Amino acid sequence: MKRKRIAVVIGTRPEAIKMAPVILSLKRHSDVFETIVIATAQHRDMLDQVVELFGIVPDIDLSVMRHNQSLTDLTCLILKKMCKAIDDVKPDLLLVQGDTTTVVAASLAAFYKKIPVGHIEAGLRSHDKYEPFPEEINRQLTSVLTDIHFAPTGMAKTKLINEGIAQKKIVVTGNTVVDALFMQLKKQYRFDNTPLENIPFDSHRILFVTSHRRESWGADLENTCLALKALVESFPDLAIVYPVHMNPNVRKPVMRLLDHTDRVYLTDPVDYLTCINLMKRSHIILTDSGGIQEEAPALKIPVLVLRKLTERPEAFQTGMAKVVGTDRNRIFRETSRLLNDASAYQAMVNGNNPYGDGYAADRIVKAICRWSQGVCGPFLDPSEEFNPNK
Repeated sequence: MKRKRIAVVIGTRPEAIKMAPVILSLKRHSDVFETIVIATAQHRDMLDQVVELFGIVPDIDLSVMRHNQSLTDLTCLILKKMCKAIDDVKPDLLLVQGDTTTVVAASLAAFYKKIPVGHIEAGLRSHDKYEPFPEEINRQLTSVLTDIHFAPTGMAKTKLINEGIAQKKIVVTGNTVVDALFMQLKKQYRFDNTPLENIPFDSHRILFVTSHRRESWGADLENTCLALKALVESFPDLAIVYPVHMNPNVRKPVMRLLDHTDRVYLTDPVDYLTCINLMKRSHIILTDSGGIQEEAPALKIPVLVLRKLTERPEAFQTGMAKVVGTDRNRIFRETSRLLNDASAYQAMVNGNNPYGDGYAADRIVKAICRWSQGVCGPFLDPSEEFNPNK
């Protein structure tokens, strides 16, 4: 039987992290699949770090990153270059992951060329088209263009069904971010010669912070910084580690409000391997990142979400995460509660991770195998799908 050609598209660091286990699993089935990795390089440096870490070499690099380009320009450039790449590769299936501009533009290009699309991490919804922006609409548009929906959770599957997606086209897999996390944490790691080599991990409780999303720019980000300043002043055993995004809309207010504050360590962005090992050593995480919301429960670290709402409510519903928004007083109050109350802290680390078990990529590839054999769905038996309660 002729091998099916699978084109796997990656553009940003989160996409590469979450797609890497799938690429590696596909390559282990080289008798069935020919795997072609297409990098748009929407985020050049951060993408390169991840593919090198996982030992992945893109077959095609579209190199679309331009300084300070608009979403319109980026979308048009990816669409044009992806149409050309699809013509060259002629894939049987195109895989995309998540909710970036790369995802929606690549899916639209595949639709124009009548190539089936598989969407990994399908079904996440905030139901507010501007929160997060532009990701929420990217997800919804991609779902309309998708032929196989790889939903990370049962809740994501339900949302797709509610939008009219046929149940037989949806596979519940778990999130591949957990696969990647477990894979990389097996490696021996030291903070020597990294931006974190002087962090007092052994003598302080570490509060790890990420906040960079565009909907938080301005007053909301300033409120977060003021809450962090109040926390470190109130808890002498607390150290805050905040890798600061290079975008000046983030960097300028953060440096103005927090630079030279005792026990607040502002660093440049850190690579993925350093980041997950920092999470592992943290006491609490404050974040507006989607991926970290999924990784923290796997590490049994309480996570407070610096957003007004989240498209990943599973951990919130099981008590393993809490949405605190960007209100200065609420951030201070909720973080202080976890620092002061051991029982409240313990309540957030109990339970099974609702986002994955480390086998999501294998489920995805098994489903693609059945699709390649002509199965029209369902592609997995319910007993083979991800269930956090197993």
